[in-house]
Amino acid sequence: MKTFRTMLKTELKLSLRGMDMFIFAICMPVAILVLLGIIYGNKPAFEGADYTFLAQSFGAISTIGICAGGLMGLPLVVSDYRNRKILKRFKVTPVSPALILMVQGTIYSLYSLVSLALITVIATIFFDFAITGSVLLFISTFLLVMFSMFSIGMMVGGIAPNIKIASIIASILYFPMLIFSGATLPYEVMPKMLQNIVDFLPLTQGIKLLKATSLGLSIDNIVFPLILMAVIIFVCSGISIKYFKWE
Repeated sequence: MKTFRTMLKTELKLSLRGMDMFIFAICMPVAILVLLGIIYGNKPAFEGADYTFLAQSFGAISTIGICAGGLMGLPLVVSDYRNRKILKRFKVTPVSPALILMVQGTIYSLYSLVSLALITVIATIFFDFAITGSVLLFISTFLLVMFSMFSIGMMVGGIAPNIKIASIIASILYFPMLIFSGATLPYEVMPKMLQNIVDFLPLTQGIKLLKATSLGLSIDNIVFPLILMAVIIFVCSGISIKYFKWE
């Protein structure tokens, strides 16, 4: 536990110095929230809706920090450490791959949770937002989505042979998820054919659950997204630990 705390403290300081995650995981969700709030204000999500456009978008916006940390930050920092031979030095110490991944996962979890707290406070104070569904269900769903995205990032960072390949894979995962899952471009405005395609993205299913739990709506076919994300967590975490590359 002492080793974990020491590594966490050191790695968190290094991460904050880089500023990348502060911008993309914290500032970006806040900026998008404020922009949508200014443009749409308290307008209904659609004609006859009893909730606003901002309320409908809140669950999706909350995943932007998760995307930044899990699909971009995690794989790149682990691959960079491998490229700079930092992991090779860890190999001759009692530090295990699981501990390294756990420390990095904790750091990006903190970014995601801080992002969620900030957009919640801002939306509540300035745009009269309130979670009308179950807060407990929403937080549980948020954590499930976060763990599933982070497990993908851990897998990429754990097995990518070099930072160039990790960067390519991370970009292929990050940008389609960020744009087409509903995190930035609302799922509801997409053509039906595009919706059918992006339904296969795990983040799309996660955002649907977050919207439903935050708005108190009924969730259709809840089994599929739950099983999908649970399988992703199990498979990707197992692969990242078993096939972890030190160099």
